Amino acid sequence: MSGEFDQAKGRAKQAVGDLTDDKELQAEGQADETSGKIKDKFDDAVDAVRDKLDRD
Repeated sequence: MSGEFDQAKGRAKQAVGDLTDDKELQAEGQADETSGKIKDKFDDAVDAVRDKLDRD
């Protein structure tokens, strides 16, 4: 869930950065969005490992 929040926060920062032509805010937004995607992928991997361990 926090990954989705970070992605949304990142998109919002990028949008504000685009509107204000703030390159630093755009970069922060991209970093937040990427961080959120990584968190989601990590959570998916943890869930897959747990599922595998539960089956064995």
